[in-house]
This record gives sequence, C-alpha cells and structure tokens, in this order.
Amino acid sequence: MSIPDTPGIEVRSVTDDEFTHWMKAVAVGFLRSSAVGEEYARDLRAHSDLSRVRGAFDDGRCVATFRSFAQELTVPGGAALPVSAVSGVTVTPTHRRRGLLTRMMAVDLAAARERGDVASTLIAAEYPIYGRYGYGPATQLAEWEIDTARSGLDPHWSGPAGGGRVDLVDPAEAAKLGTEVFERFRPSRAGAISRDRRWWDLTTGVVRRDGPWTEPFFAVYRTADGEPAGIAAYTADERWSDAKLPENTATVKTLIGLTPEADRALWHFLCSIDWIRMVRTGYRAPDDLLPLFFPNPRAARIVTHSDFLWLRLIDVVRALEARAYAGEGALVLEVEDAAGLAAGRFLLEASATGARCTPTTRSAELTLDAKELASLYLGDESASRLLALGRVVEERPGAAARADALFRTARRPWCPDMF
Repeated sequence: MSIPDTPGIEVRSVTDDEFTHWMKAVAVGFLRSSAVGEEYARDLRAHSDLSRVRGAFDDGRCVATFRSFAQELTVPGGAALPVSAVSGVTVTPTHRRRGLLTRMMAVDLAAARERGDVASTLIAAEYPIYGRYGYGPATQLAEWEIDTARSGLDPHWSGPAGGGRVDLVDPAEAAKLGTEVFERFRPSRAGAISRDRRWWDLTTGVVRRDGPWTEPFFAVYRTADGEPAGIAAYTADERWSDAKLPENTATVKTLIGLTPEADRALWHFLCSIDWIRMVRTGYRAPDDLLPLFFPNPRAARIVTHSDFLWLRLIDVVRALEARAYAGEGALVLEVEDAAGLAAGRFLLEASATGARCTPTTRSAELTLDAKELASLYLGDESASRLLALGRVVEERPGAAARADALFRTARRPWCPDMF
C-alpha cells in the first residue's frame, strides 16, 4: 500500500506514560467521554503489548490510535490459526484524511507477517474503510427479537425434556463452566475466535469498562448426566405498562450451546421467564436454528443483519492449507494485493486427506483481489456471486463454480464475540 507523507506527525508505539492519554484519544475517536477510569486503564494496560499499541502524535498530542493483539481463529475443519486482531482504531476529527490510518496499518501488517501470523482480523465500525487494506467481510450476523407470547412455546414449561436441566449460577461459576463449554464449542464453528480470561472478567464484572454496568444472570444447561453443555448470559430491564402489565425485555449477551438440544433448552428457558415479554438474542449466525425452535417462527423477528468479522490474509499458503474443503479438486488462483502481502499465483489441491497450496506458474483459472479471497476463505461468500458482481474474473469457464464447490461450508461461519 502507498504510505502517505504527513510532515510533523509522528507514528510510533505508545509509551507506558502515554497509555491513558492514548485511551482518551480512543474514546474521543468513538465519540465517547474522554474520562477514563483508572481501574479499566490499569487492566487494559496490563493486557496490552505496548509494541502493538500505536498512535499518531502531533506536537505531543495523540491524534490517532491503533492496537493489535494475539488471537486464534477457527477455520473450516476445526484448525485454530494464529492471527493478529486489530482494535481501537480511531483518527481524531481534526486530523482526518491525512493518511494516519494507512501508516499505522502498514506498520502493523508488516509486524504481523514478521511474527508469522497467518491473517489479521477486525470488526469494522464502518464498511468502506478496510477493503483498501486487503480486508474482506468474512462472517455475517443476525439478531432477532422474540415475542415470547407469540412463540407457541408451552407457557407452563418447567424444564428440558430428557433429564437435562437449566441452573442459574453465580459469576465465578459462570466463568469456570463457560470457559469449559466455549473451548469445546470453538473448534466446531468456523469464524469463532479465542476468549481469554479477561473476556470472562469483563463479562462477569470482575473488571468493568467505563460506563454503566448491569450484572447479568447466568444460566447453564446440563445434560441428563450433569455435564455442562450450554451457557447463556443475559440482562433484563424493568418496564411495566400503565395497566401494570409486565413489558420487560431480556437481552442476551452470549449464548453458546454444544448441541441443538442445549440451544433449544436455553432459548426455551429465556422465553419462559416470568415478566419477560421480549427477548433480544444478541448477535447470532445468520443460519442459526433459533427461529425454527419455535412452533411459530414468525415470533422471532430479525432486527439486525450485517457483516461482522473482517479478515485479511497474510500467508496465503498456510491459510489455504490449514482449512478443510467440501470436496476434492484443484484450482489455480491469481491473487492481487496492492500491499504485496498475499499477492501471487497459487495452485490449491484439496482432497479428503487435506489440502496442499503451492506457488505456481500454471495459467490462472480465477483472478481475485486479496479482499475477495478473504471473503471466500471461511466459506460464507460465493465466488459465483462475486463473479456476477464483477469482483472476480474467470480466466477459465466454470472456475467460480469449482471454487464454490471447494470453499463453501454446510453451516455459515459465525464469530460470537466483539473485540
């Protein structure tokens, strides 16, 4: 990528003394109060590698921010790849359009390649920004609002069938059991990212972000033999009509089930809580089974449908060899990348025993930009759709269909977590 010259503005890693100042700049960039709580600042600093916390400084003032950290990404087939997660990206309104993000991004991607990260991930606050850096939307999300009275569920339900049960647990037990459940779940869903202990500290309130805090309830689903197989965290508001009828909404913060039975039991539990009129599901996979758990699926109304996890491939060979494929076959990809990180011509050979990817001089069959390959990588996007949009080029007829036969997955990838 072309790195602009911005005289007088220094882009560099942040020092320990500058960290709180950097956090204030992040808050300003996201249109929040610049007041930073000392406890939260200490915690984030303790979990940040300062060599990966960058800022742009104009006359000593931090005017742009950028942070990355180590993460694992599950790919089709269950492998966990080392990736560089990008967060805290802002530019102060007074310093827009000066190329500061481009400078910080170039440094961070070069460092990621040097470390051996296979890819970079982020959650895009705005859609148009990151494609020019080689990122493509790799997962989608959906959020539903459930009208519990119209769901058709048995209002007298008192627990799951088959001997399972749902228990409410305290935050400490939720963190312990939730970690166990999530680590069993993570290899099963492409798009899932790693959760560290800090994720649970923030979710349970051991560490609190700046701003208001409502302690969640934690519900654990156990199988008939007592094995934890699902967990949900949710909050509830307190609203009553003028006629003193409850109109409360439960808002799900996270819900992970290891089986459809676990998911069904937890959703039924949430929709059966006294006084709860609506359930907001939080961000789910677009192909979630959720609506079909209800006798009346129309009771679950989609309120959000959008892109979520964005991906930028750095090491194409390792990335393509790491995932599993839906079928067997070979395909020659010409990958274009203005930054040069993923550029090249690659022969992908997929079989039931694994995949092999090698640079090649064979004639290309499908030409695409790095950001389009990123969108295809986890199996959510279709090469045939991209062909229709003019975003990939078939050098050989039928190449897009063959790419779909290899890359598409039976279930859509899902990233359950914001970062």
